[in-house]
Formats: sequence, C-alpha cells, structure tokens
Amino acid sequence: MHRTLFIAIPLLSISVIATAQQRIEPVDTRQPPAQSTPITAGSDYVLGPGDQISIIVPDLDDQFTTDRNFRIDMSGDLSIPLVGRLHAAGLTAPALEKEIDDGLAGKVLKHPQAVVSVTEFHSQPVSVFGEVNSPGLHQLIGAKNLFDALSLAGGFTDSVGNTIQITRKLQWGPIPLPNAHNDPTGEFSIASLNVRSVLKASDPGENIPLMPDDVISVSRSEVVYAVGSFNKPGGFALGQNDSLTSLQVVSLAQGLDKTAAPDRAIILRVVPGSKTRTQIPVNIKQLMAGKGTDLALQADDILFIPNSKGKAIGYRTLESIVQTTTGMAVYGRF
Repeated sequence: MHRTLFIAIPLLSISVIATAQQRIEPVDTRQPPAQSTPITAGSDYVLGPGDQISIIVPDLDDQFTTDRNFRIDMSGDLSIPLVGRLHAAGLTAPALEKEIDDGLAGKVLKHPQAVVSVTEFHSQPVSVFGEVNSPGLHQLIGAKNLFDALSLAGGFTDSVGNTIQITRKLQWGPIPLPNAHNDPTGEFSIASLNVRSVLKASDPGENIPLMPDDVISVSRSEVVYAVGSFNKPGGFALGQNDSLTSLQVVSLAQGLDKTAAPDRAIILRVVPGSKTRTQIPVNIKQLMAGKGTDLALQADDILFIPNSKGKAIGYRTLESIVQTTTGMAVYGRF
C-alpha cells in the first residue's frame, strides 16, 4: 500500500477516510532486547559518569568475573575490588587499566594485566533526526542497535521517505553495511538503508549495533502533484517509492471530474539546474482505455489535466499552476 500525503487546494473538502488517520507505528525490532555485552571502544574513548565497564584480571577470577560489571558513579568514581576507589571519569580504557594494574601490583599480583571493556555508553549520545516522532539526542544505555534507536525516537512519521542515513566517527571503525564509505574528510563512515526494508525487518544484518555519537537521519518523502480537473486535486508523497505512474496519481486524486480533458494532460517537470519546467504530453484518456505506455512521475512533478473548455496551456498558466501548488495545505492520507 502506498503511503501518501494529500494536499488539498484551498476551499476544497478535506474529508479523509477513517483508515487515513492511521499512523506508522514505532519500528518492531522482532529481536530479543539487547544484552549488556562488551563493546569494543576506541582507545581514545573517554569514560564518563554513568558508563558501565567490565574488568577482567587474569588469576583473579573470583573478584573479576565475566558477568560482573562496574558503573562509574555521578562523581566519576569506581569502587574496584582489592584496589578501592579510583577516579575513572576523564580516563581512556587503557589509562584505567594502568591505574588498576598500579593498584594491584606488589600487593596482590606481581604483574597484573587488567582488561577494561565498555558495556554501556551512558555518557555518549546518539542523534536521531528527520522523519521520526521524537527527534533529538538519545543516550545509549546498554548495547543498543539501530532498530532500538528508531523505536526510542518514536518510530517514523507519516511523511517518512525511503532512506535512512547513518554517520559514524571512524574511531569506531566503518559502519558494518555493504554500501558504507568514508566521507571526504576521512573522519566519518557513512552508510544508508532503505526504509521499506527496515519496516519489514527481514534482514537482521541491517540492525547494526550503534556507537557513541552516531547520527541517524531519516529522509522526508518527496511529493508529486495532481492539479487541474481532478475530483481531489493535491500532492501525494512518494513514500518508499521512487515514482508514481500517471494512472496511480489519477487514482490517488480520486479520478477526473466531468469537465476534464484527459487527452490533453501534461507532466510539468523541473529542468535540472534550472527553475523552469518542461512539458511532457501524456494522453490519460488512452491510458485509461488500456492503450499506450504509462509514464512515471518523479519527485516534484506536476500532472496537470486541463478543463475541456479551456484552451491550450500557456506559460502564464504554467506559472499559475506552480504558484497554486506551492500554496496548498497539507493533510495526512493513506
């Protein structure tokens, strides 16, 4: 089913069928909740209040076990067995390892070799922007993944497009997706996903683990317009589609009115690199009779069907159409 936006011309009825009010629910991960398992942090990651770590010390299995975690308190301190309190905030994991080794050396072990792993990045945010219901910064609590973040952000809005872009600092390594690539500065990894694929949750590999300071951007849907002798002229979102055909737009606009001249329809398309539009003739009458090849409308295209009493469309009329289109009011519709 195509999700669309209906844009009504002023003074037209804006009534919408009941099912039109349905909203997109937050993404269902269809996976068990993420566990607090160690996450590989960059050697320059700075620990902060609220972060949770695991500490493994060979030969001290009783005090430091694989399932025991330590949380840095709001003062930035840790209480460590056989060592006592250490100020961990502001240290990297290697620096904290040295502090622990120094606290154990000579008293418990000759050559301790503590291993510190971060299990919860509480002090580092993930940003979710764009077409989600609660955009903004969200703190990572535990080992979160992409679907968790989208759910925390309230799921997609009605205006969601077809692309999710993820940007990550390369200190965490490249994003584990096939189309990941580095940005021109060489400081970030960038990758994208298709919204429809994420909604289906059919590929577990797309549900990637998140890292501190990841930025998730959800695109807004592009729109095509139906203007002229339609029963419900308006604009319709492409949603997760790259295009809509002329007949699909006619259907979304609830058909033609009695005065329409479908044999003289045109598609108005922006010329790349210009503010002008070119005219593409399309014979809707023939298409409705099962003849000819239906044309696909791209983002920002206008399908115009004149009145049967009107004359051939001219440039002034074109300008009026574009101005009318940009002044339409927006309503949700499915």
